[in-house]
Amino acid sequence: MPGWSARPRSRLTTVCRITSDGVQLIDSHQHLILRDRLGYAWADAIAALTEGDFSPDDYARLTEGRGVVWTIFMETGVDDADYQAEARLVAGMVGQRGMLGQIASIRPEAAAGFDAWLEEAAGLGVVGFRRILHVVPDAVSQSATFVRNLRRLGRAGYSFDLTVLSRQLLPVALPLSRACPDQVFILDHCGVSDIAGGDWEMWEAGVATVAAHPNVFVKLSGITAYCAPGTATVATVQPYVKRLLDLFGPDRMLWGSDWPVVDLGAGLPGWIDMTGELLAGLSIADRRAIGHKTARRVYRLPRA
Repeated sequence: MPGWSARPRSRLTTVCRITSDGVQLIDSHQHLILRDRLGYAWADAIAALTEGDFSPDDYARLTEGRGVVWTIFMETGVDDADYQAEARLVAGMVGQRGMLGQIASIRPEAAAGFDAWLEEAAGLGVVGFRRILHVVPDAVSQSATFVRNLRRLGRAGYSFDLTVLSRQLLPVALPLSRACPDQVFILDHCGVSDIAGGDWEMWEAGVATVAAHPNVFVKLSGITAYCAPGTATVATVQPYVKRLLDLFGPDRMLWGSDWPVVDLGAGLPGWIDMTGELLAGLSIADRRAIGHKTARRVYRLPRA
């Protein structure tokens, strides 16, 4: 996504424990890159993502036999002029290949057009919304209009994915979770710790404070892309995942791939395998919560 730095893909050969015991996965963070239809300026600047499409067929090949039964499409940070076109395009894919719905992009900071987009999105298979906040000034999310529109999303029953850097956990994520107590928030990518830069203390203080608010959930996704080159291993990310489990618990954690951005870290098959090792010590009930049950609850999905 915008703001990501390219990292070489690591090679992992671990056992996929999360699926071998029957745990099925909802990928709550599946991107697609379809360059013939939409613009992706952020991806064009990253060597691993700069050429070709990342299509449903590609995704199916990478996940075959690995327990990923359903997906939720996550808006892919397309060029600003294309964000509504992306949701309209993906609406035709909802219901196919296990796609249960989509998380669409929205602009809560804008009064003009907000109502019309919210009304249209209701017919596009939208189960939640996102505005990537680490690509705009912090002040954008601190306006009265932004907060007022988030409260409207909550009243309408929609979740809101928070994509913020670790430095934004306290000045951005925390005030929003306080101001909108009836809005369900999902903290994407484990709170985006700069693992390579060693920001554990800032990240841990931020996620601990935000996790105290019961309307905030956390997404087990994206973390390997923030590791130093060649260090995207279970040993590297285990302390972060353990701390998140301590703070949020399995009933407030959901899994996502962040494909194809995950190719900057572990790669999709590698991340699925890593997930199995990271959660191997949990009960089957807890692994099922993270694998698919929490996602069904926060995105208001039908039970399987």
